[in-house]
Amino acid sequence: MDKVLFGDNQFFAVNHASDEKARAQSIRFKDDAAIIKVIDQAIDLGISTFMCTTHDRIGNLCNHMRANTQKYKDFNIYPCMPYAHKYANAVTELGIMGTIKQYVPGNLFSTFAKGGFAFLSKDFIGLMELLIDAEMKMFKGINTPVIFIQNVLVDMILGLKMYEVFKEYDAYIRKKFNAEPGYITMNMPTLLDALNTVGIGNPIICSSINKIGFRMSGGIDIYEKYLTEKQFRPIAMQVLAAGALSPKEAIEYLGKFPRIESVLFGASSKGHIQETKELIEQNV
Repeated sequence: MDKVLFGDNQFFAVNHASDEKARAQSIRFKDDAAIIKVIDQAIDLGISTFMCTTHDRIGNLCNHMRANTQKYKDFNIYPCMPYAHKYANAVTELGIMGTIKQYVPGNLFSTFAKGGFAFLSKDFIGLMELLIDAEMKMFKGINTPVIFIQNVLVDMILGLKMYEVFKEYDAYIRKKFNAEPGYITMNMPTLLDALNTVGIGNPIICSSINKIGFRMSGGIDIYEKYLTEKQFRPIAMQVLAAGALSPKEAIEYLGKFPRIESVLFGASSKGHIQETKELIEQNV
């Protein structure tokens, strides 16, 4: 994996520090051209990996990349699924059964309608694979060497102790997409232990890592212990702790842990992208 990963929160009005900034970003990036411009600036600065949700508008970016193959031939996307807001909005508009009908193929939907949630629990793995396929369609022809499950699902599976789902996901991503599976979580230590119990070694785990313990479930001490002693491939996100830390202070802290392979960050100006990229390269 690249050391520097560029994220997409700023494009879709996600700002953990300020609702006002989120609204301003929403207005600024209402057109796809504005998103593409910032992506191109990141590429010009030497960033070659974009880690993003499966938001519908990412499909427009993929269309642009396919139309300009030569320009983006060395550019990677790390998809993160599912995009929970997409399904939540669909449930609001279409209802639960309408949402399932929208995203599940017809023959499987008919079986589901007859069997209800008994069927869902029986064939959860099959349904998961179909939904992965549906979300990955937008990335056809795009380099996707790592594919992530979002924390909303990872942490739910952890809570239900359905660890075999991780094993099935791992195998499916490797076989179907010739990619490495990745996991986003708000509880890195518990997730690593769970993955190890089902035989998944040295996994790629993206989690909050910052010097004040922001969104680090279980506490900063156990995170530091695992980052020092355990075998896995950490990606640090939310390193600024929603703006509580300066970029310099935040990224210098990450330098204490040589096992950290990558740092995920979002920025909306070329200057901020360059500053953060240089700090990561100098310290991590």
